[in-house]
Amino acid sequence: MTSAVPLLQRARPLSEGELVNIPWLRALTVGEQELARSGLLAATAQAGDFLCRIGRPPTYWFGVIDGLLKMSNDDSQGPQITFTGIPPGAWFGEGTLLKREPYRYNILALRRSTVAGLPMETFHELLETSIAFNRFVLSQLNERLGQFIAAREIDRLNDTDSRVARGLAAMFHPVLYPGVGQLLRITQQELGYVVGLSRQRVNEALNALQERGLIRIEYGGVRVLDLEGLRTALLTSG
Repeated sequence: MTSAVPLLQRARPLSEGELVNIPWLRALTVGEQELARSGLLAATAQAGDFLCRIGRPPTYWFGVIDGLLKMSNDDSQGPQITFTGIPPGAWFGEGTLLKREPYRYNILALRRSTVAGLPMETFHELLETSIAFNRFVLSQLNERLGQFIAAREIDRLNDTDSRVARGLAAMFHPVLYPGVGQLLRITQQELGYVVGLSRQRVNEALNALQERGLIRIEYGGVRVLDLEGLRTALLTSG
């Protein structure tokens, strides 16, 4: 159920526990950390809430503290395409902020999710003054480019097992999503939303991947056993 109260009106300062888990914050100098901390806010989005909408101007650089989001196109002009799921530990939207252009995608909360936001002005000030922050953003852009190129290649395949494998491998990316680790908390229905398949078809694909020793299905989530094998399966399956 979506909330009638705008997300910004639900914002609060981050707790110390939340701040220490932000990967780029730890790399900054004391002064840079103080600048970032002064602007950082957190809010809890309900399932169905939009954080970003196509055509709207950007105001924050977002990070997922807890929960699960998905990035997709606008389905008003044709079939909806989901680009990727966004799990805990992810920071996203830097490309849009760098270009200062309206969003070209939607970001939707698939479940109750706690999200952090760094104001766009602070984002650009850190870019202008912090080498460490620049390195982090550059790494993000480079890794994300590789991720989307791989996704484009897999989208050309008709094999649905590959679509599920691609969706999982993308969300286990150690650089883009360091908060996931080896266990991704996700339901089969949520994974279906991410890869554009029914829950039943996702269940079949997960069992096939488990039989190959690539993952283990656990209560409330999926544990990766062989990430490189999962990525390789994308190129050989089907």
